Amino acid sequence: MALLAAVEAICPAFASSGLTTIRKIGRGQYRPLILAALLVGLCQAGQAQEAQRTRPSGPSDGAVTLFQNVRIFDGKSRTLSTPRNVLVRGNQIERISTDPIPLDRNVTSALIDGAGRTLMPGLIDMHWHAMLVRPTLPQLLASDIGYLNLVAGAEAADTLMRGFTTVRDVGGPVFGLKRAIDEGTVVGPRIFPSGAVISVTSGHGDFRLSIDLPRLVGAPQSRGEQLGAAMIADSPDEVRVRVREQLMQGASQIKLTAGGGVASPHSPLDVTTFTEAELRAAVEAAENWGTYVTVHAYTSTSIQRAIAAGVKCIEHGHLMDEPTAQLIAEKGIWLSTQVFPNEMADAFPPGSSERDKAMEVFAGTDRVMELAKKYKIKTAFGTDILFSQRLAPLQGALLAKWVKWYTPAEVLVIATGNNAELLALSGKRNPYPGKLGVVEEGALADLLLVDGDPIANIRLIEDPEKNLLVIMKDGRIYKNALRK
Repeated sequence: MALLAAVEAICPAFASSGLTTIRKIGRGQYRPLILAALLVGLCQAGQAQEAQRTRPSGPSDGAVTLFQNVRIFDGKSRTLSTPRNVLVRGNQIERISTDPIPLDRNVTSALIDGAGRTLMPGLIDMHWHAMLVRPTLPQLLASDIGYLNLVAGAEAADTLMRGFTTVRDVGGPVFGLKRAIDEGTVVGPRIFPSGAVISVTSGHGDFRLSIDLPRLVGAPQSRGEQLGAAMIADSPDEVRVRVREQLMQGASQIKLTAGGGVASPHSPLDVTTFTEAELRAAVEAAENWGTYVTVHAYTSTSIQRAIAAGVKCIEHGHLMDEPTAQLIAEKGIWLSTQVFPNEMADAFPPGSSERDKAMEVFAGTDRVMELAKKYKIKTAFGTDILFSQRLAPLQGALLAKWVKWYTPAEVLVIATGNNAELLALSGKRNPYPGKLGVVEEGALADLLLVDGDPIANIRLIEDPEKNLLVIMKDGRIYKNALRK
């Protein structure tokens, strides 16, 4: 029974059944092969059964949640509904009604009395870097990837507890974190991953030192490339390779840096990096996979070149001129932009070139927001918080600052329904098929119960611990402050 001992060591759950089965096998010449095959099969079955036992219970079991007496902000309208009842079954919104909705006593169910509070879609951050939020830049480049993933996992849980049920990650080694969240190993938002941001030598995302030059074919990668934070590509062919590598790992969209950036030490703001041919190579590779390219770009030249190459979304745009804004509007390009208060420069040391560049970009915030509204550009909300655990909790407060240019209702539509429209550009590369950003029948159940009316007082979003009473993602309740 040596073979049984091996089975017990590898698959304890199947020791008993394994013994019974092994005893039934004859003594023919193929017995060793049969036993080996059985061992493999038993191990695979044992692993599957063990995974099933440890997987967190979730919406797939048909559980039901009923929200009673809620006023709905649906992600599209500028006003709240009259009182409604909302039934969630599994991970979808099944029914919305002014009439009472009975609960089926034969299924697991939860009843939440909204008492006239606001039910709204989960918030969406379209410019997030899940792996880069908490560590400082030196910590990022020097730390073990296991440590960085643990830190990112803790931040992911906090992100969800701020009411952000979905983020579009536009640069960083986030594929493992996304998988852990999706499997229920850690708590966090849905992640639409770009994978490594793709840059050029000396571009935004190139954190190498001068002693690392010249870059030689076949030489070891830089630390940033080894982490999967950024990849350097200096020709159309290299760009295609790097894009395809991200797609192979599960990227839902591709991110390139088309111009200079704040955080990178060798990347002046005024420079334009990729050639049009290089950008077009990325667009072609992404479109072959049914998805799109978004680019980091502040200046008019970098934006115009990206649009000429077929890019579908511009990140930032803070230093663009009015003709460029008109071009964005005419071409139907998305602008994913951010409101940067000066305190966000605290992520960089006083007196550093990075801090100076940050202040130059931040000075363009009014300009980009005014142009976006004037030309009715398709605008998405994001935050781009980097390298600062202290700044991360400002995620909701940064959304509330948009009321300087838009009404609270418009701001909330941008951060929910509009952002979800941009996510949909990923097509079949969308890792979460279904409707996000809205409260309607058939949509995915990512929901927030707000203690008050966020249209009348959008600052409720700034204090999620106090004002977000229920947080639901994919039909599962992660916070319920109303539970007795």
